[in-house]
Amino acid sequence: MKIIDLRTMRGPSYWSVKHYKLIVMKVDLGEQADVWSTHFPALAEQLPTLLPELDQVPASETEKSVHKHPPLTTEQLLDGEPLGHVIQHVALALQRMAGMPVYWGKSYPAHQAGVEFVVFAYQEERAGRVAAEAAVQLVEDLCLGKTVDVKPIVDELHEIREDEFVGPSTWSIVSEAASRNIPYIQLKNSSIIQLGYGVNQKRIWATTTSYTSHAGVEVAGNKNRTKAMLKDAGVPVPTGTTVYSEAGLRDAVEDLGYPIVTKPLDGNHGKGATIRITNWEDAVEGLKAAQVYSRAVIVEQFIEGDDHRLLVVNGKLIAAAKRTPAAVTGNGTNTIQELIDEVNKDPRRGIGHEKVLTSIKADQHTLDILKSQDLTLDSVLPEGQQLYLKSTANISTGGTATDVTDLVHPYNVLLAQRVAGIVGLDICGIDVLTSDIAIPLNETRGAVIEVNAAPGFRMHISPADGLPRNVAEPVVDMLFPPGVNARIPIFAVTGTNGKTTTTHILSHIVASKGYKVGHTTTSGIYIQGVQLQSGDCTGGQSAEFVLKDPTVNFAVLETARGGMLRSGLGFHTCDVAIVTNVAADHLGMRDIYTVEEMAQVKGVLPRTVRKNGWAVLNADNDYTYAMREKLECRVALFSMHEHSPRIREHVENGGLAAVYEEGYITIYKNSYKLRIDRAAEFPITFGARATFNIENCLAAALACYCYGFDKDDIKLALRTFVPSAAKTPGRMNVYKFPTFEVIVDYAHNTHGIEKFAEFLNATEATHKVGVVSGLGDRRDEDTLSFSRVAGRIFDEIILRQDRDLRGKTKEELKEIMTRGLRLDKADLPITYIEDEMDAIDHVMQTAKPGSVIVLLTENIKATLQKLDEYESKIPAELAS
Repeated sequence: MKIIDLRTMRGPSYWSVKHYKLIVMKVDLGEQADVWSTHFPALAEQLPTLLPELDQVPASETEKSVHKHPPLTTEQLLDGEPLGHVIQHVALALQRMAGMPVYWGKSYPAHQAGVEFVVFAYQEERAGRVAAEAAVQLVEDLCLGKTVDVKPIVDELHEIREDEFVGPSTWSIVSEAASRNIPYIQLKNSSIIQLGYGVNQKRIWATTTSYTSHAGVEVAGNKNRTKAMLKDAGVPVPTGTTVYSEAGLRDAVEDLGYPIVTKPLDGNHGKGATIRITNWEDAVEGLKAAQVYSRAVIVEQFIEGDDHRLLVVNGKLIAAAKRTPAAVTGNGTNTIQELIDEVNKDPRRGIGHEKVLTSIKADQHTLDILKSQDLTLDSVLPEGQQLYLKSTANISTGGTATDVTDLVHPYNVLLAQRVAGIVGLDICGIDVLTSDIAIPLNETRGAVIEVNAAPGFRMHISPADGLPRNVAEPVVDMLFPPGVNARIPIFAVTGTNGKTTTTHILSHIVASKGYKVGHTTTSGIYIQGVQLQSGDCTGGQSAEFVLKDPTVNFAVLETARGGMLRSGLGFHTCDVAIVTNVAADHLGMRDIYTVEEMAQVKGVLPRTVRKNGWAVLNADNDYTYAMREKLECRVALFSMHEHSPRIREHVENGGLAAVYEEGYITIYKNSYKLRIDRAAEFPITFGARATFNIENCLAAALACYCYGFDKDDIKLALRTFVPSAAKTPGRMNVYKFPTFEVIVDYAHNTHGIEKFAEFLNATEATHKVGVVSGLGDRRDEDTLSFSRVAGRIFDEIILRQDRDLRGKTKEELKEIMTRGLRLDKADLPITYIEDEMDAIDHVMQTAKPGSVIVLLTENIKATLQKLDEYESKIPAELAS
């Protein structure tokens, strides 16, 4: 077995619109291609034992609602399952065993014999890829009768999860935001999560937010400063001091007396803290433990009582938990290590943050506690004796939490809310020691012992006992109060041809309305009209670039099939999706072999439109017109044919449409016609000769009208959109020289050049010259079809080569192009000049008066730069 291709989908894709995070694996099954699991008894015999999660189903209702595929059972393996299907389930089971609850997947044959697609969900991207490779190897080894050890694989996946999972606190906020349809993006190489898009975004890092005060974090991080501020405000705090050496420690002990607590001045999560110290030797050890984290060490009176955590969000007490350190209870028989192992069998305990509770680990801190009591891990505790294994009650070290929110006395509620305000934190964790949280703190002689910025939520979300509390809800309420929008409008454009120009037109219309627009195209990324990146920027990362920009309040995103097949969309929903057309192009690439399959790829975009949004579809194209049948959003159609029966039926049923009629771009709304303007008035149509740009204007005008723009605003914007090398690079850029004209365009497939032919045929010229090339990643029949049209519309051809031959040789491309160019015009003059810049120099220097030269360019930037140089050399009197 061999993995041919392995891709990571991070958004809606060809493989699933609803399941965003998918591994798409193309596997050559080799000799086992047509063999089912019945031929390999070891699969049925060993897989269920090796992978106990293999036949597990989702526990939560949310997971069940999206789990369409049944688990893989021993009976199914015995009855016979395709090996691709087995690999899919193994990859999912491996992730579940490492604490990542993923269930969705599918497998099916690829176009090539013996090759299968295996598609399955992942939680952490790197873990998904490791699981993919491990699943293939594991199934192959079992088929070959080899011994398999799953533990190293699961251990590696566990490590990845702990390294890369954002943690339960952050995830609770993200999940709450997602439940409200608030989008999120994890910023690259960090644990920072962006909630919302563009100008409306907010950020969280663990449980700090865009509103968290830096000063508040600084105060909370300095325990002495915190204690002083609280004491001045009348909050009960332990008496204590700060020491830096054993001499200082001795003075503190003499002043405070035993028992005492030592902890680092700048510590958190209980690191380096030692409690209930009753002798000098332990005090010195406590000093050393604290100085691992901070030179300055706080020495305080030990306050008797139970450890409580009070959580305040946005000035209000949200939850309270009583925390108990990791502990075991003796039975007079088992050793302490055996008791720990027994506690760790609790299914709620796991590694790190993967489950409600964390497994107890007998680390050096535990050993030191045992040593102080003349115990070891081999000691046997008497029946009923409880032994605390940690000096702090942190959940991350094996402690447990009991929800006591409903028991907190009003005095203590006010106290907690005052503390959060005094320190200055929007999200604040307050640690209190008291014998009873239901009694005012000043009556129990309790104290506030610590204030935490970025407090953990796990103890409140999933307490060991008591009611779980949705503490993420008030956080999201604070970041996005009712009525505040987290999103920005998104227009998304796809299609075989016309999508780049349509995107530029849309961006211009939207910007003319006063929006700060970010848009992506095959020529680059533009923020408020400024190009920040060049090149093909039509994939998910480019979309995220715009959506992450804090100055943007409207996104217009060209979305090409390459990005959708490579990693999926960079957004989950949009407001308006436009599909310009679907035609034969890029077939045979990335496993898309037919126009029907290409239509399925392009059809992903309109399926992401929100229910009240709009899909704007080309009624003249069978493939785009058919997309309306699978959509849950509203549909608007556009057509170049005023008598289109499809448009008539759509409008009669109450639909919205745009039609080119009698020279006008017209909106059809019910029985009314709203004329935008004569298409010839729009510079982009070149006096209505460029019918393909009339079509693009129809799509753009209809999309903006659907969104709510006024028709007069649309008219003005279309009249002021002037195509140029700066605004629409490589798309109908016209250079007028004294005796001839040069047009630069990007027509690169049959459908595109056929549309261009309509324009060129309507253009007067004494001689029409085309500088063209073939594309190596197209099928021979596609290249022949493209070159045949080019041969018909030009009087002379300069045949050149692209820099990237994309899989073919120069000789192959030259032969196919020459053959196609002369299919209908056997005597067509063809000059072969390999380098594109040399070819341009040739046509510029040999241009005949009254001629039109068309450069179907690959290197847009260099071509435009060269033409600018030629233009700069025109004498001033001729240029005028």
